[in-house]
Amino acid sequence: MITLGNYNTLRIDHSAEQGLYLEGDERTGDILLPNRYVTPDMHIGDEVRVFVYLDQDERIIATTETPLATVGEFAFLRVAWTNKYGAFLHWGLMKDLFCPFREQKQPMQRDKGYIVYVKEDEQTHRLMATAKVERYLSVPYTAAMPQSTEQPQPTKQTQASRQPSQPPRPLLKHGDTVEALIWQKTDLGFKAIIGPISPIGPISPIGPISPISPIGPISPIGPITPTSPTAPPVYYQGQLYDNQIFRPLRTGDRVTAYVDHVRQDGKIDLTLQPTGHRHTLDFAETLLRYLYENGGHCDLGDKSDAELIADRFKVSKKAYKKAIGDLYRRRLITIEEDGSIRLVP
Repeated sequence: MITLGNYNTLRIDHSAEQGLYLEGDERTGDILLPNRYVTPDMHIGDEVRVFVYLDQDERIIATTETPLATVGEFAFLRVAWTNKYGAFLHWGLMKDLFCPFREQKQPMQRDKGYIVYVKEDEQTHRLMATAKVERYLSVPYTAAMPQSTEQPQPTKQTQASRQPSQPPRPLLKHGDTVEALIWQKTDLGFKAIIGPISPIGPISPIGPISPISPIGPISPIGPITPTSPTAPPVYYQGQLYDNQIFRPLRTGDRVTAYVDHVRQDGKIDLTLQPTGHRHTLDFAETLLRYLYENGGHCDLGDKSDAELIADRFKVSKKAYKKAIGDLYRRRLITIEEDGSIRLVP
């Protein structure tokens, strides 16, 4: 079944003046791959991986170009042009991606970038973007499950003695590594979008759930299905705090982050450094290498100003102190009277 707004591997059926026609299904018919995307190594009967979407005339068409996002994904896209209906975003394809005014938080401006979610419009079934991304973020908890697997018919007695439910369980834990898209600056630091993450178990009903169901949204050619038989990935909201950021960040950056804490409201506190003992060991080796490359001495100690430590090593003072302690216990360094550290001869 053809997946609109995503990648499909299709067989080349025949050629025509305007390009190659790829085998579709009973609903789409054959799909044109225009000449501009045809290469000399493509032959009748070959299979090609293409992105399928609607062209300017709303015809289903294939391309070998790579979009910056597919249906169900978030991306940082820049505005190519605007008109009285909305904004058109550059997303790597010949046809720009439309974001109507109703899906904008504020009027989008030409050449500026915005975090958007790519979806299929419920009314027109065209691919479109929305800047109202919160509604497409899930809650990182399983649904509450009854402790007993038996489901007796409710009576006055069973209602009084009903088994309590198990509380929702976090789907992520402290120390997990995640990919994050920097979303927007706040007074606390930066909001981030975590994902994509393969769903594990039922998602909690205590917050907004990703609207992508296992069978997908409805397109003008019928139901859209994901390219894999598994459930689609989900995305969560994360928060990076200023006192944990030791390098420049801006909206649209994609970073590797680490889960610090999963909050009860469904938001996830993140850090850009590995947490716990692993981070101590990692930075201890970085500090040791610094000492070897700088004459065996570092003027910063565990009493030094946190900003000086962050400027030089891009870590918190707490992490720096732990690394000093680790190297000292391993008898690799000595601590001078002025607090500086030196390699053991």
